[in-house]
Amino acid sequence: MTEKEYNECVRLYADNVYRFILKNLRQEEDSRDVVQSAFEKLWKNREAVAAEKSKSYLFTIAYHQMIDHLRKVKRVQLREDFREEARGSAAPILHLKKALEEALSRLNETQRSLVLLKDYEGYSYSEIGQITGLNESQVKVYLHRARIQLKNYLVKVENLI
Repeated sequence: MTEKEYNECVRLYADNVYRFILKNLRQEEDSRDVVQSAFEKLWKNREAVAAEKSKSYLFTIAYHQMIDHLRKVKRVQLREDFREEARGSAAPILHLKKALEEALSRLNETQRSLVLLKDYEGYSYSEIGQITGLNESQVKVYLHRARIQLKNYLVKVENLI
C-alpha cells in the first residue's frame, strides 16, 4: 500500500471504523484512541497490506484493539455499567433509538460486534469471520443468538415504555 492509498483508506473508512468502535465502547475518547491506534498499526504495516484488502485489515485491527482496550478496563466498566443499570432501570425508555442502544448494550462484546458489523456496516459473514477470527458458521450462530436476544428484549412492552 502506498502513502496515497493509505490516505485514501483513511478518507474512505475512518468514519465507519469510528462509528463501529463507538457503538461498542460507547465512549468517544476511548473510541478515538482505539481508531487512532488502528490507523497507526495500518501505517506501520502498510507495505505488507494490499490496498484492496485495507478495509478488512483496518476493521480487523480496530476490532482487536477494541478487545484489548475492553480487557484493560473491564473491571471499571462493569462497575459503571452496574451502577447505571441500577439507576436507569426505573426510568422509562422514551425513544426507539435509546431502546435499541439499551438492547445492544445487553449483548456480550462478541454478539454486539457481530450485529454492528453485519447490520450497521454491511459486511458478509466471511468478512466478519476474518475480522473477528471466527469461522463463518460461528458468525452465523452467534449472530442468530444475538438477534434472538435483541428481539426478546425489544418485544417486551415494559422495555419500551
